[in-house]
Amino acid sequence: MKDVNVPALVVFVLFFLLVTVMGFLASRWRRAGDAAHLDEWGLGGRSFGTWVTWFLLGGDLYTAYTFVAVPAAVYATGAAGFFAVPYTIIAYPLVFLFLPRLWSVSRVHGYVTPADFVRGRYGSRPLSLVVALTGILATMPYIALQLVGIQAVLDVLGVGGGENANWFVKDLPLFLAFGVLAAYTYSSGLRAPALIAFVKDALVYIVIIVAVIYIPIRLGGYGHIFSAAADHFKQTKAGGLTLPENKQWTYATLGLGSAMALFMYPHSVTGVLASKSRNTVRRNMAIMPAYSLMLGLLALLGFMAIAAGVGNGVKGYNSQLSVPQLFANMFPDWFTGVAFAAIGIGALVPAAIMSIAAANLFTRNVYKEWLKPAATPADETRVAKLVSLLVKVGALVFVLGMDKQAAINLQLLGGLWILQTFVAIVGGLFTRWFHHWALFAGWAAGMVYGTWKAYGLASPATKHFGGNAAEIPGIGEIGYIGLTAFALNLIVAVALTLVLRAVKAPEGPDETRPSDYSAEAGDDELENAPEPVAAH
Repeated sequence: MKDVNVPALVVFVLFFLLVTVMGFLASRWRRAGDAAHLDEWGLGGRSFGTWVTWFLLGGDLYTAYTFVAVPAAVYATGAAGFFAVPYTIIAYPLVFLFLPRLWSVSRVHGYVTPADFVRGRYGSRPLSLVVALTGILATMPYIALQLVGIQAVLDVLGVGGGENANWFVKDLPLFLAFGVLAAYTYSSGLRAPALIAFVKDALVYIVIIVAVIYIPIRLGGYGHIFSAAADHFKQTKAGGLTLPENKQWTYATLGLGSAMALFMYPHSVTGVLASKSRNTVRRNMAIMPAYSLMLGLLALLGFMAIAAGVGNGVKGYNSQLSVPQLFANMFPDWFTGVAFAAIGIGALVPAAIMSIAAANLFTRNVYKEWLKPAATPADETRVAKLVSLLVKVGALVFVLGMDKQAAINLQLLGGLWILQTFVAIVGGLFTRWFHHWALFAGWAAGMVYGTWKAYGLASPATKHFGGNAAEIPGIGEIGYIGLTAFALNLIVAVALTLVLRAVKAPEGPDETRPSDYSAEAGDDELENAPEPVAAH
């Protein structure tokens, strides 16, 4: 049985209790006029201003898994692990071009999900359905990885009875964390993670700033850290401080593809649609890169873990534990508790938003669209709350019943899948040229090709889905499978649209108007907009 770090555990539990209370009190924060409406539970009443949205999106995109996995990748592979930094830098200028348009048209027509927009823009229920199901499918392993992040912290804290304890005792702390998360999400909806995000982000910034100053002092400075990391990679041949030439295509395509996929995830869109104005969205895309600076500093912790000797001499050491173990080794016990609270709360905030986003998708685009078209707003909210619980239960079962590497592999696959919705969503925000059946065929081609190629990749830990890069057809370089699948998706969509337009195939009705894409809250066209077809 492991020794429990009691001071760290006490601090961790105190912060956990604080955010639990905040989660339940959030139901009274910005109290809704009609709490039974899905807009209120699932989008916080579309009322969040610049700072609330900034903290919400930061809590949503920079998760416990980010805190654990980015420096773990640097610890294991060196420079290749830094790909997460440039992709977030690329993402915000990219999405600045289209997210304000998505906010405006969604506000005018009452869209709650990106699949709602696809349904309204193309008049296609099948296309809307596959966009919704892709979002749910891609989100599930992402939620599971937040629980993996909590497990990593609990493991280093020594909580859970050790490897020899029975399964219930071993995972009891995770059950308790899950129960609290499920309860306050059910009660307060999106308001809970929005309020807790203030605590989470403050803790993350404090911990990282302290870490990048205090730990190097203890380790003899950054010169020693980089020297130790260079020696380590030279001995292990597992990576290096610079990127080898044969990895550059993989690095670049993975960065670009990940940037394009980031705001296709339902939880990212949910945070954007919860904003109270178009200008709020624009301002947030301008100030969100502050988190990229934090992410770059966070990645350096991987090199610090190497210099500190974390995992040295341990065969098959789990790199996911490198940062928690670094904190436990370097910080005083009480501040270790603060650092672990940052990771633990960093799991609760995005897990809540992700489960809400998945529930919104199921409720609007499966339940109401296909199962019960006459559902009332109260019915929608009730179903969404229940589905959010089921999604979290599914993630918990996934984490407890499968190997952690499988969770990581499926999350990587989720990025590939969600990227295949880019053409339908972003293309639709600028043009109605694409035919909805061509978009459906392009989505199917990208999904099938990408999944097939990923299935054929092996790694030392698994026979299938062991990576995310393969040879790019026609180029011969090794690149990100998701971006290659996206290119195939786009080619099929364009080619088939030309064919369908040539034969004058019927198109679905477009319920949107050009002015909808630039509308601001309070505009006349917003106030006088017709009742939406997809969200009535």
